[in-house]
Amino acid sequence: MSMHKLEVEVLKKRSSMFLELSKHALSRDFYDLACFLAEQSLQLFLKSLLLELIGDYPRTHSVRQLMSELSRVLKSCELDELVAASRVRLLALEDAYLMSRYYVREYEKEDAEDMIKLVEELLSKIKKILGAD
Repeated sequence: MSMHKLEVEVLKKRSSMFLELSKHALSRDFYDLACFLAEQSLQLFLKSLLLELIGDYPRTHSVRQLMSELSRVLKSCELDELVAASRVRLLALEDAYLMSRYYVREYEKEDAEDMIKLVEELLSKIKKILGAD
């Protein structure tokens, strides 16, 4: 397996593990961690897709920017609409990347549940757009 394909596979596997760990953190009432891990799951999934499709990805932690780049690469109006419809929730997910680790911001159970749900919805819809159910 080439190094490029290996990196794609590692990112996809980590994305899946982060989502699983996010659900575990939620079940243990570790809401801050659940939010952070959910964000990481989506971020790594998007980076794996971009790496697979174009051989690189933007060096950013912004899931909105990564989704916009994926939409540009795929020329997908459906993905653009998905980003627009999920804008507020995506902003909250992006905030969790920093806020859950570095700031005095505590997340509630509902926050963690919604972020996990958002990530699951986005993963499912993106896979459908790609035809990879």
